[in-house]
Amino acid sequence: MTPQERHRGQQLGRLLRQARGERSIAEVAAAAGMSAETLRKIETGRIATPAFFTIAALAEVLDVSLDHLALRLAPADHPVTAR
Repeated sequence: MTPQERHRGQQLGRLLRQARGERSIAEVAAAAGMSAETLRKIETGRIATPAFFTIAALAEVLDVSLDHLALRLAPADHPVTAR
C-alpha cells in the first residue's frame, strides 16, 4: 500500500467518524451490515482501502453522499468534479 493510500484511508476514517457523531460504533456498524470491529478499523485507518460497497453502505447509514466523500478524498492532482 502506498503512503497516499494510507493517508486517504486515514482521511476517510476521519470523515466517517465525524459523520457518525454521537452514534455508537455498534449502532452504525449493525445498520451498515458489518461488525463494529470492521468499522473501528476503517475509522482508524487500519483498513485504508475498504470495498466500495462497504463505503456505500456506511454513506447511506450516515447520510453522506458518495460524491461528498469522493470530493473530500480526491488527490489534489486528480480532482473530482461534482455533477
